[in-house]
Amino acid sequence: MKQQAGFTLIELIIVIVILGLLSAVAIPKFVDLSDDAEDAAIEGIAGGLSSASTINYATEKTNPTTGTAVGDCEDVGALVEGGAVGAPATGYTIASLTTGLTVEGGSNSNCVLTHTASGKIRNFTAIGVN
Repeated sequence: MKQQAGFTLIELIIVIVILGLLSAVAIPKFVDLSDDAEDAAIEGIAGGLSSASTINYATEKTNPTTGTAVGDCEDVGALVEGGAVGAPATGYTIASLTTGLTVEGGSNSNCVLTHTASGKIRNFTAIGVN
């Protein structure tokens, strides 16, 4: 009697069913990464704004004729390269955590960055420069 090599139809169907079940479990995990991307983006921008404020303060302390004036949280958006982060076109707003609070030279102020589309917020610290 002659032996045949290969898979039977039932073995192939079982493998396809197993692959289908695995993909049904794995695909939803990878499809909706937009929420994680928004979190990462707002965290990165808030960190960049805090760093820009610190560098601006250090620049002004090194040479008082340099540096950009920062009187409130909204002014920090203009410190990043490429323009104001708080502009409506960027999809983010910057505000103080305390209404009407201004940042005095050398003092810290807690500010909040809001992603307007998702409503997600992150806090950051701004340092005032007169």
